[in-house]
Amino acid sequence: MGGTRTAKKPGAEPPAGAPSPAPASADATMLVRLPADCRLAAQAALKAQLQEVLQPGGIVLDVAQLERIDTAALQLLLLFRRELERQGGTLGWCGENAVLREAASLLGLEQLLNLPAATLA
Repeated sequence: MGGTRTAKKPGAEPPAGAPSPAPASADATMLVRLPADCRLAAQAALKAQLQEVLQPGGIVLDVAQLERIDTAALQLLLLFRRELERQGGTLGWCGENAVLREAASLLGLEQLLNLPAATLA
């Protein structure tokens, strides 16, 4: 149920669906693909995945495949962002996702999660 992660240099696309080890340098960015289902039943796998990549440097969460998310997952993502920043890292987002945006908006977490501004269709 967990997503996948790939190391990526800024400006380079990661191999499709292929996980790779953590980046060797602080200037590399780690891409983490969130799974389609980020609800309570998937929390252990998501938490383990996020803990595995928690390190100084850039982390980008790819939300393109996300179909379901609950409050527990949003809280986990918020805690991950805070801990990552405490360690000197940065969190970015990849992919537009209406499910994530709606859930975060309902809970007033868009700014706290540092979600990018919504794009107009």
